[in-house]
Amino acid sequence: MIKTPYLLFLGDAPDALAAKVAQGIKDWRPEFAVGQYRMEGCNADMGVPDMGLAEAKAAGVKTMVIGVANRGGFITDSWKEVLIAALNEGFDLASGLHNLLRDEPDLVAAAEANGCTLHDVRVPSVDYPIANGVKRKGKRCLAVGTDCSVGKMYTAMAMEGTMRERGMKATFRATGQTGILVTGGGVPLDAVIADFMAGSVEWLTPDNDDDHWDLIEGQGSLFHVSYSGVTMALVHGGQPDALILCHEPTRAHMRGLPDYQQPSLEDLRDTALHLAKVGNPACQVVGISVNTQHMSEADAVSYMAEVEARMGLPTVDPFRHGAERLVDALAAI
Repeated sequence: MIKTPYLLFLGDAPDALAAKVAQGIKDWRPEFAVGQYRMEGCNADMGVPDMGLAEAKAAGVKTMVIGVANRGGFITDSWKEVLIAALNEGFDLASGLHNLLRDEPDLVAAAEANGCTLHDVRVPSVDYPIANGVKRKGKRCLAVGTDCSVGKMYTAMAMEGTMRERGMKATFRATGQTGILVTGGGVPLDAVIADFMAGSVEWLTPDNDDDHWDLIEGQGSLFHVSYSGVTMALVHGGQPDALILCHEPTRAHMRGLPDYQQPSLEDLRDTALHLAKVGNPACQVVGISVNTQHMSEADAVSYMAEVEARMGLPTVDPFRHGAERLVDALAAI
């Protein structure tokens, strides 16, 4: 188990979205987020106290969590000095990067010298099966996006919270590093060997009560040329009964791809549903989640009203305004 509380390492994150791991922990487990450590040039701010290592230790921090998700998921040389100093201070390290802590000899040596633990969250710990496509009991909802990092995890977690408040049976199923760090378990899907990705999602969402919903954390986008494979595994392995379309309307282009534009919500609806029906012919698109964090309240409300009128689906920002209407849509199935 990863010891809490955490010091969130933001490094030299170029913007807030690059620190989405830290943001997710701060938003969903604020009691764990005691402070943040920012290097020169960092343009992300979680709104928690900036702390040096000695100050963090005095505040009771047990683990420094690498809260940055850079393109390619690697530990940069500029971070090493801080990470080694944190180990020398007695902190454990936790990371969800593809570049594993355990593969860095200097970090391993520092951890061993100080009796600290290196936690690599993005390491599969199960021998996952190849997907068989057999229909499972229970119900499943998957969030799919027009792009990466548009709020798929936040949507699923907000829906789970609302459903539990209503006494409904619901479980958030984490498939990425942030979700795993927040909830303590899941499948690091983008680190699973390709042949077993869909099978790992079947494993993660097994047979359950007929009235139980798995809220599956979405990853990537079917329209993102870098990360569409992981999305496809979720669509087929998850065999969702319901899809929630997720969108961030203020972007000029796809995340990390300046030559590519986001698809329309209509394109996402038609493509995702067509593919989902391969594994579950009864699948439905039931709602739309809009990430309005960069919009004023008036602009957000106006935009969502226009989308709802155009698409004929309940359209909300579940983090900003609540997930009730999306849960209503699930309950109606």
